[in-house]
Formats: sequence, structure tokens, C-alpha cells
Amino acid sequence: MQADQTDRECALELDAHPYRIQQIRRIVSAQLRYWRLDPLIDAASLGISELLANVHRHAKPDKHCSVRLSHASDRLTVAVADNDPRLPKLAPAAAEPLATAGRGLAMVEAVSDSWGTDLLPEDGGKVVWFVLHTPMPRPSLVPLRAAVAFEPPRERIAAVAASIAVPVA
Repeated sequence: MQADQTDRECALELDAHPYRIQQIRRIVSAQLRYWRLDPLIDAASLGISELLANVHRHAKPDKHCSVRLSHASDRLTVAVADNDPRLPKLAPAAAEPLATAGRGLAMVEAVSDSWGTDLLPEDGGKVVWFVLHTPMPRPSLVPLRAAVAFEPPRERIAAVAASIAVPVA
């Protein structure tokens, strides 16, 4: 299968430590700005933070992981893979209303259009991913006068008029 011209990808390798999570958020934000996907920055940053925090808290034997952003046509897929084969579980919504932990996947579910997990048979790890649909581009709402007519600065008009003035005899 041949990738079409709009397919884009960005991949990072890291150890999921708290100070690195903020760096990855900044990198993801910059990449999405570069791809002109600014409306997705908040949701993608929140989702990636939660997935990396889960790797930091729960992954064994190590905290090494990879982050992959894939943009194709109408969707952005964000995936975090680690070396721990244990799949995460979505905590029940009514479990602990005042809990300060255990809500990462619920937040990912809330901000994304879909999410899931897959085991990686090659190395025994897993990948947790989520999808954000890209917004449809809106037509420019430039006023008709601005789009049709260009008005040069008055000083320039005066200078051009003076240079072509014909003396009257």
C-alpha cells in the first residue's frame, strides 16, 4: 500500500520520567503547529501526558517507551509503546469520585474520538493509542472589498502621481 502525499509521521524514543513528559508535550505541540493542526494541541497534549504518566507509574521492567504521531487525511493517531505486556484497564467511572489517580485512560477516552491497546508480539510490550479527528478547513472570511481591491498607501500614490505629471505650457 502506497502512502498518499498527506501522510505524516513523527516518532520519539524516551524514558518516561516526569521532567521528560513536559518536554514531550512541548515537542508534540510544536509538531502539531508545524502540521497546522493547532486545534488538536490541547487534546493531544493531555492524552500524551496521561499515557506517559501511566508508563512512568506502571510499566515494568523499565520506563523506556516510544511516542508516535501519525497524521493521515482526516485523523491524528497518537501512540505510546512500552516494554510491559500488561494492558491497562479503564477504571469504572463511579469508582472513587474524589480519587487523584487512576483516571488517565478515562481522560484519554474523554478527549479522543477513539482509543485502544494492542500487544506487540515481537518484543512482548504493548501500545496504547488514541485518535483525534482533524477539523475541516474553514473557508477564509475575508471581506469582499479587501479580497478584490488593493489600496496602496497614500504617500506612494502621491509620489507616483508626481512622477508622471505632465507640465502644462
